[in-house]
Amino acid sequence: MPYDNLCKILSEKYPDQFAAWVLGTPQRSVAVLKTELGIEPIRADYVTFLQIQGRILHLEFQTTLESNPPLPLRMLDYWVRLYRLYRLPVTQVVVLLLPPAENTVIATTFEAETTRHEYRVIKLWEEEANRFLNDPALLPLATLATGPSADQLLRDIAERVSQLESGQRQEVSSYVQVLAGLKFEKSFIRQIFREGMMRESVIY
Repeated sequence: MPYDNLCKILSEKYPDQFAAWVLGTPQRSVAVLKTELGIEPIRADYVTFLQIQGRILHLEFQTTLESNPPLPLRMLDYWVRLYRLYRLPVTQVVVLLLPPAENTVIATTFEAETTRHEYRVIKLWEEEANRFLNDPALLPLATLATGPSADQLLRDIAERVSQLESGQRQEVSSYVQVLAGLKFEKSFIRQIFREGMMRESVIY
């Protein structure tokens, strides 16, 4: 999915900011680790080493809950591989980009007989957009967060993008428009971002 891939790109490019957002505390000395986890290789979205805390942070970005194997089993599989590889505590967080169908149960645990594994879930649509507006690294996530009015929120985000330095503006504008496509009509996005509309972007 291009949306998941974009989140992977952003989190690898700005590991400190993503770790600080997810953990709720400022982070320094965050090292990006390889995301391909051995045996039969599977690739995690975001894996970093929090050097000060001596802990691995693993993020998975999902547009939908449906996957094969199921998400809870995948999270257990990632945990086992990460722990075997690094022998450090592992914090796992699933970032859901879009709300599932009404009455869908969002699992935070894998359970099978005597095995139980827990992970955290962040529902991006419940996050306050203000949390992302002042950080260019997290600004694209604001398009999927909650605010007083969705249309006004996109206008506010476009205004923030326009205030960035020219070198950064085009890149962040492209990221914002990709994620905005999950929530807004293309014509509306084009109207708000008249300049720098992405054409044949390498993101895709």
